[in-house]
Amino acid sequence: MKMTFRWYGEKDCIPLNYIKQIQGMTGVVTAVYDVPVGEVWSLESLKRLKELANAADLEMEVIESVPVHEDIKLGKPTRDKYIEAYKQNIINCGKVGVKCICYNFMPVFDWLRTDLYFKHKDGSTSLSYCHDTLLKLDPKNLHLPGWDESYSMDELNKLLAEYEGMTHEQLFENLVYFLNAIMPACDEAGINMAIHPDDPPWDMFDLPRIICREEDYDRLFAAVPDKHNGITFCTGSLGAGRFNDLPKMAAKYADRIYFAHLRQLKYMGDIDFYENGHNTAYGNVDIYSIVKALVENGFDGYVRPDHGRNVWGEDAKPGYGLYDRAMGACYLSGLFEAVEKDRK
Repeated sequence: MKMTFRWYGEKDCIPLNYIKQIQGMTGVVTAVYDVPVGEVWSLESLKRLKELANAADLEMEVIESVPVHEDIKLGKPTRDKYIEAYKQNIINCGKVGVKCICYNFMPVFDWLRTDLYFKHKDGSTSLSYCHDTLLKLDPKNLHLPGWDESYSMDELNKLLAEYEGMTHEQLFENLVYFLNAIMPACDEAGINMAIHPDDPPWDMFDLPRIICREEDYDRLFAAVPDKHNGITFCTGSLGAGRFNDLPKMAAKYADRIYFAHLRQLKYMGDIDFYENGHNTAYGNVDIYSIVKALVENGFDGYVRPDHGRNVWGEDAKPGYGLYDRAMGACYLSGLFEAVEKDRK
């Protein structure tokens, strides 16, 4: 296992030398953020990120993420052009030592929350989701936390209109087409693709979601058995669905989990939740049992503490402050050490 930390490049408010000071931290998970989706990342940009990480004595072996263009998800005639660019990005990432690429295949929105500053009793804040709040939104005049600056209203409505009538089966077929097309590039570059589950794991605004539960993974691996086709095992995204048995899934797919996002959430009803500190005692995700299942079934991938709270007055990107994720990383490292030593 290698412990890593999400870093948003040179504009991130968290310096690399702070990340390095977290005990057990081996590397950063990052991306090229200033290139439009569907275009090729330059080798110079990737080398720059790697040099900055290495100068802080950190590796850069995971990219999160190389976004998938909506034309690929929609299965439009233009998709092959964007797939070729994606393949080149895989090859360029391989040239700078990247071993794993995290990506998702969620239409339009790759995550959804209704509050970025849910306030806890202790004064900390975190992301949260209330289904009733979401249902009250006007799909033709959407204002969503974290997305209001991502699309203009005209762009969003046009994109949503393009997905009208898209079925789960069609979206899945488009994912399989994409994966079959990029597997040769993964072979050439020595890179594993790790699909992130849908967040949260149910349909939104009539948009189909197809990576939500155990049977979705079974179907994916049956359709594309190539070993470069793997998982980002996100305990928060999958854990939002009470139908998912996360320790069972961790054990079953350990050899196809190339990247693990380990985070905690607390249910506030059948479907509502808020995110919390990483410890098992602080929520409904059994982090200990998940780590135990991963270790006992041969997991040897990358781990990062996922969304944390903003604590101690920190004014950071929601979910991505330094302090709570650093505490989470230390907790997770301790769990892995204990389980591994118990096995021996």
